[in-house]
Amino acid sequence: MKATYPLTPYRLAVASRTVAATLGGYALAATSTAALSLLLHPPLERVEAVMTATLLSWIIYAMAIGWTFYARTAWLAWAGVLLPALALGAVVYGPSWWGVAA
Repeated sequence: MKATYPLTPYRLAVASRTVAATLGGYALAATSTAALSLLLHPPLERVEAVMTATLLSWIIYAMAIGWTFYARTAWLAWAGVLLPALALGAVVYGPSWWGVAA
């Protein structure tokens, strides 16, 4: 039986969401690890802050994967993981870009 609707756009949208979940989720988890490490360092020791941030990044990664398949469109899925990753990246690396010592 032949399908009555085109499957190619649907398959491309699912493939795009899968890439957004893996690569975009990884980017969000990595930048959130860096930002949380810097945020947690004064109250905690450096090693404890990095370990806590790394463990929390797994939760963030899982939430990003869930978001990419919960979003209405693939564009919103990409925006939902890349915009926060870019914002966190600017927070983490912004001082070095502007010449401010951290």
